[in-house]
Amino acid sequence: MSFDHETLWIRPGEQVNLDKRPTVIEPMYRSKKEYKDMQADHVAQLSKLQQVHYADNRYAVLLIFQAMDAAGKDGVIRHVMSGVNPQGCQVFSFKHPSAQELDHDFLWRSNRCLPQRGQIGIFNRSYYEEVLIVRVHPEILIVQGIPDELISGGKVWEHRYQSIIDMENHLYRNGTRIVKFFLHLSKEEQRKRFLDRIDSPGKNWKFSVADIEERKYWKQYMRAYEACLSATSSKHSPWYVVPADDKQNARLIVSQIIFHTLTALNLAYPEATRERHKELTDIRKRLMEN
Repeated sequence: MSFDHETLWIRPGEQVNLDKRPTVIEPMYRSKKEYKDMQADHVAQLSKLQQVHYADNRYAVLLIFQAMDAAGKDGVIRHVMSGVNPQGCQVFSFKHPSAQELDHDFLWRSNRCLPQRGQIGIFNRSYYEEVLIVRVHPEILIVQGIPDELISGGKVWEHRYQSIIDMENHLYRNGTRIVKFFLHLSKEEQRKRFLDRIDSPGKNWKFSVADIEERKYWKQYMRAYEACLSATSSKHSPWYVVPADDKQNARLIVSQIIFHTLTALNLAYPEATRERHKELTDIRKRLMEN
């Protein structure tokens, strides 16, 4: 079973209202077995496409994941990309910036991690944190060393959106294809997952009081996400709002969108030239003789 992924795409210029966007939809699978079969099939398909992408070496692909805590970013990345050759894929997680990173513009640290041609890059959080968590906690701007006149004008977020759009357009013109996923989790489902983390020895290590403190800003985060998604989704660098209350379904949705993205690139193994065919024939002859 598949679905029309364009129903989750934020159209350019669309004003996003997350309250009207579902956090759960009818699942693509009917049973646990069907989910596992579909997941295995998706992993196998992505693995084959990634091999051709690596050999084709014309495009780079950047996948960006943003979400509230416990939305399942790590699980999506781990399950969806489990069959991809590590040689052709890199995952970067962006946490609190270092002193060196704060001495540069807000795009600098992520730009150093952009994928090269033939590679798939994955950002677990990204430069979008600079218009999300920093917008909810604007006091962070103080430690970023930005001149006061650039902040006091009240245009800092619009300027950052424009910087992001300009950068993503530049990357597109140079062969990088960007797909951005917002895993849309409900506040109630987050509460359930937090409680599960507390009760599970294998999960409570990644839970802290800070996570609970951030829940107080849920509405502010939703407004920040709405503004961000509305301002920065484009035809060439789309945002998808993925219902995330059902972890398994979210993984299937993401893998299908990635598959569609890679397929649209019309990837192919490089064709051997006449000279290359002759070289291979000579190599075969030498191997047969020795």
